[in-house]
Amino acid sequence: MARSLFRAALGWCAAACLGSQAFAAELDRTILPIPEPQRPTYTEVDVRNVKAPPRFEVKAPAGAPNVVIVLIDDMGFGVPTAFGGPVSMPTLDSLAQGGLRYNNFHTTALCSPTRAALKSGRNHHTVNMGFITEMATGMPGSTGQIPNATAPLAEMLRLNGYSTAAFGKWHETAAWEASVAGPFDRWPTRQGFDKFYGFIGGETNQWAPYLYDGTAPVELPHDPNYHFMADMTDQAVAWIKYQKALTPQKPAFVYFAPGATHAPHHVPKEWIARWKGKFDQGWDKLREESLARQIELGVVPPGTELAPKPPAIRDWDTLSADEKRLFTRQAEVFAAFAEYTDHEIGRMLGAFDDVGQADNTLVFYIAGDNGTSGEGGTNGMFNEYTYFNGVQEKVADMLQKIDQWGGPETYPHMASGWAVALDAPFGWMKQVPSDFGGTRNGMVVHWPKGIKDRNGIRTQFGHVIDVAPTILEAIGLPEPRVVNGTPQIPMEGTSLVYTFGDARAKERHTTQYFEIAGNRAIYHEGWFARTIHRAPWEPKPRRTLEDNSAWELYDARADFSLANDLAAKNPQKLAELQAVFLDQAAKYHVLPMDDRVFERLDAALVGRPDLMGGRTSMTLAEGMTGMMESVFVNVKNRSKTITAEVDVPQGGANGTILAQGGRFGGWSLYVKDGVPAYDYNFLGLEQTSIAASKPLAPGKATLKFDFAYDGGGPGKGGIGTLYVNGEKVAEGRIEHTQGGIFSADETADVGIDLGTPVVEAVGAEAGSKFNGHIPKLGVEVRAAQPNAQAAVKQAQ
Repeated sequence: MARSLFRAALGWCAAACLGSQAFAAELDRTILPIPEPQRPTYTEVDVRNVKAPPRFEVKAPAGAPNVVIVLIDDMGFGVPTAFGGPVSMPTLDSLAQGGLRYNNFHTTALCSPTRAALKSGRNHHTVNMGFITEMATGMPGSTGQIPNATAPLAEMLRLNGYSTAAFGKWHETAAWEASVAGPFDRWPTRQGFDKFYGFIGGETNQWAPYLYDGTAPVELPHDPNYHFMADMTDQAVAWIKYQKALTPQKPAFVYFAPGATHAPHHVPKEWIARWKGKFDQGWDKLREESLARQIELGVVPPGTELAPKPPAIRDWDTLSADEKRLFTRQAEVFAAFAEYTDHEIGRMLGAFDDVGQADNTLVFYIAGDNGTSGEGGTNGMFNEYTYFNGVQEKVADMLQKIDQWGGPETYPHMASGWAVALDAPFGWMKQVPSDFGGTRNGMVVHWPKGIKDRNGIRTQFGHVIDVAPTILEAIGLPEPRVVNGTPQIPMEGTSLVYTFGDARAKERHTTQYFEIAGNRAIYHEGWFARTIHRAPWEPKPRRTLEDNSAWELYDARADFSLANDLAAKNPQKLAELQAVFLDQAAKYHVLPMDDRVFERLDAALVGRPDLMGGRTSMTLAEGMTGMMESVFVNVKNRSKTITAEVDVPQGGANGTILAQGGRFGGWSLYVKDGVPAYDYNFLGLEQTSIAASKPLAPGKATLKFDFAYDGGGPGKGGIGTLYVNGEKVAEGRIEHTQGGIFSADETADVGIDLGTPVVEAVGAEAGSKFNGHIPKLGVEVRAAQPNAQAAVKQAQ
């Protein structure tokens, strides 16, 4: 009896599955989600007399591949060995040998714009990502809010039967939406990903990141060897294997976006040691060596010249011995970071091999979301936040930390000379979309089952907006017209599938604009016209946006590196391309252009929503942790008062009451061994402590810290006074404060100091947790004096 019932069940399942597959073949996939069929109605009373309809289930097309997009951060064309660079990246090399190298592939020259364009298949202004999210404005094209009309690839795949997951860096959520208050519409798990494990902002401390699993904060393990790169890989490997254990027939989409090689350059010491002495030749010689390798490899045409480097980049031979010693160490750490990251990417991809599905996994390994970063300035920096606070670090001071470079005690970046060298053969770098040094990034595509060519090179023009339509075509899915009830703006990229089997196929993506903060260019039918409007280290633009006197013209078909300006010889062609740029700029919401940079930090000035806009006070409570700077009352460049009612336990109090920032800049009101104190950590360079002389008695107490700001401009000092139960118990001068930013990833926390510690003696994470209770806590600020406000505007 049992056996006959089992056979009957198997027969029903087979019939239902066949019916389901037939139904799936008829699905209209241009409207997502695919509507369920109309439910039948029955008049039969007994279910035994009725045959069940086929189960409705949306499945991916038969044979659909797994899809992986790997996106490295801040890595230029001249970094990896796969494209002739000096940094060994065996995983990328192996994929290239078994797949295709694209040597004419482009990004937008900046983080958020590239990521939003990549995942949507539309230009970055179409998806409102004209700049990074933290500097969005009120203008269409730059609001930082991805429209519902530009659904991301992940949502299209999820609604077509894929499992989807994102790991690592996000940087596509509007700054004012990056809090527990939401809305969560533009968080990863509402942008098509079933799973997200990573950080929301633009960078993170690899040793002590602030992470989310979905929308829930992650508590870091108490592991002295913890590193986020290894952690995110472990998470990805586990997810892939879990998915394939439960639903091996269901294809997966993985977006794997390390924080590397964006600053801070954090990497285990054993990886750094492998690179000692390998950059002693300096950045000028390195450019020459890379070009020779690139030509020999075939990724750069013979006869290519090195493009001139910017005049601000000094010749290596003119540097002092101390400068060379420091700068070579910076490059060694960067190279180690890149190699280590590639190793972890290999571990992640190995999960598909382990489950027997590597042959039908379509991998896009994009070596950089823009060019290598020159944001480290002339000398580099041991603490990147010195740059954002207008503090110039000295070589002699940085040399004292040279042995710690890349470790938890540093938050480092490298000198801008390396950016040019590692963008070889081009002349510029990240933030400069008007040069291929900012936008040309090596890409490898690997798909054993779908691409027969091995170790091939593809020279057709490509752009990040081409990746999404390429994936849809490779899978056999149509581009949807409607997603989640919203009619869609058509994708603006061009599928690259036509290049998979034909290295000589005629180029199909023939026109592409580039623009970031007034730096702009146009590619059109092999020609490239551009203007350098502002270098990354220049505080102001070189000219007005209406001034077109400094445009250049290049024949990109014959001048790979953009070394020979033809504007004077062919003004008619230049004028033609300038007209094409304006046409494209109008069409894709680039106009009006906005070349403001530091002014964009002022939300009110540029029309960006500000969760704390106009707020002069904030009432806090226990459990309020992980508050990014954009969602906490602004205490910079003004006076403030912190008032805390605390319950002191028997045996004495210890721990953080309220902290903002961390090891590389911030402040903390805390209790150590029963004694209340306030510390201001100025960029990790100068620590000021204002502490009482005796411990708090058990029971209730009211602590108040008042800071009277000097005024007179940003980053000035002031007098701090600490009170216990209304009595002044300590007073001191804080000579310097941070006027620009505390951190991009450290947070404000009540009752604990997450991430790295503001006060080393108190510690961070669980070790810094306050052992009493904080029934009431408030922060009030008093507006800066008029002369201080004027100074801030002048500095901007």
